[in-house]
Amino acid sequence: MGTETKSNSYTGQISTSGGNPKVMKDSLSLVRQTVNQQTLSQSNQVQNQLNSHSNSNSYPKPSESENKNENENEDEHNTRDIRAKQEDKSRKEAIVPFVPIFVEEADVIQGAKELLKVIRPTWDLSHVEFKSFTDGITNKLVGCFHKEISKLSDENGGSYLPIKTQGLSPVQSEDPVIIEKDDDEYTDDRAVDDGSPVQYSDNVVLVRIYGNKTDLLIDRKAETQNFLLLHRYGLAPSLYATFKNGLVYEYVPGTTLNTDSVLCPEIWPLVARRMAEMHRKVRKHGDSSATKPMPMIWKKTQSFLDLVPERFSDAEKHKRVKETFLPIGRLREEFNKLYEYLEALDSPIVFSHNDLLLGNVIYTQSLNTVNFIDYEYADYNFQAFDIGNHFAEMCGVDEVDYSRYPKREFQLQWLRVYLEEYLQRSHIQNDEVELLYVQVNQFALASHIFWTVWSLLQAEHSTIDFDYVGYAFLRYNEYLARKVEFLSLTAAKNNK
Repeated sequence: MGTETKSNSYTGQISTSGGNPKVMKDSLSLVRQTVNQQTLSQSNQVQNQLNSHSNSNSYPKPSESENKNENENEDEHNTRDIRAKQEDKSRKEAIVPFVPIFVEEADVIQGAKELLKVIRPTWDLSHVEFKSFTDGITNKLVGCFHKEISKLSDENGGSYLPIKTQGLSPVQSEDPVIIEKDDDEYTDDRAVDDGSPVQYSDNVVLVRIYGNKTDLLIDRKAETQNFLLLHRYGLAPSLYATFKNGLVYEYVPGTTLNTDSVLCPEIWPLVARRMAEMHRKVRKHGDSSATKPMPMIWKKTQSFLDLVPERFSDAEKHKRVKETFLPIGRLREEFNKLYEYLEALDSPIVFSHNDLLLGNVIYTQSLNTVNFIDYEYADYNFQAFDIGNHFAEMCGVDEVDYSRYPKREFQLQWLRVYLEEYLQRSHIQNDEVELLYVQVNQFALASHIFWTVWSLLQAEHSTIDFDYVGYAFLRYNEYLARKVEFLSLTAAKNNK
């Protein structure tokens, strides 16, 4: 669902008067220099690799006896060289330019232009089309489309998938993307039919502006680290830059899921496998398997509960929430009891997305892939929470209908596909699926409480036109309606 990062130490004189962000010329030059140095460094690395390859081919081939004598030293040298390159690559990937600009919510297009002057200095802004998306319920998003787009091919024969600048439509999503349209003159899915590598056009960037006071909900420094971490695993797009109240990142072509498409047999297995891949592979740098991380659901819920006011600044909102949710200590006690029960289920702690609402899943039909976006809440958490939260989100956000909560038969199919990828084996026992089914539905209860508390905080601070109080009641009422049913579930013992 979603939320400024901690103050960056980069200094620059900034003016936000009139909604037009300005920085000193020297500050912009420094940032441009950082971007240019990174590009030059990458080009030099490629050239060095080509030269090295060419030189190696010019030497005579060693004799078998020489190879035999040098194998051990060469292997040791290669191992050290590979490790050094991996460490060097990791350090370089961690460098993300910071642009000392604050983008006013009332003038996001002008803010996006100022950012492009820094991160895309070669772009002619008169050839850039800006699309403002305001349908998210936490943040705002601006798509910046460079109009000089044509189908290109790189040196290696890979095809670029052109991005559209006409016929664009916003979608209901935290991080909306552009809906692919078959009748768009810039769309050509045939570009990927020959099996050659696909590279997405660099002529589109997305600018996300954080919502008001969302720094209370989200550690933005951690979010940036999550972005880079997942990108290294091939599970996130490129992060181009950060600024004082937002991010600039790569466009992911495709369509966001909805309450119908999430159930399509061509799509849901992709989601199950993608989530399992994240849970199985991703580890934060330096983490040890011997140290058990604190689950996100515990620490975030507690911090949110600490921030919910006992008296809301809006009298009408306070009147609506006080009988059910105040004093907030009652909700804390309810959550603590539930958590104690859930913790005993011994669900594995894995690196999780934690916010897989339908708008955060992008389906690219031409590639038959899904990608997850919006990593504000990504962290270590119980495996069953991430899945249970996704199941709860299948019921929608703007128009919530809990009769859409996935039925047992669908869940069992979904969980079996998930376990095949997560456990890396094709034969999954029925009792393994049943156990996960119980855990997932019981952790879905924790999802309802978590987003209830989140909604109460947003109701106090957000400037986005959304009924957060009403959403808090929807989630909490569903928690109460399902509590006895889900907590009474037991795993059937069946090895077939």
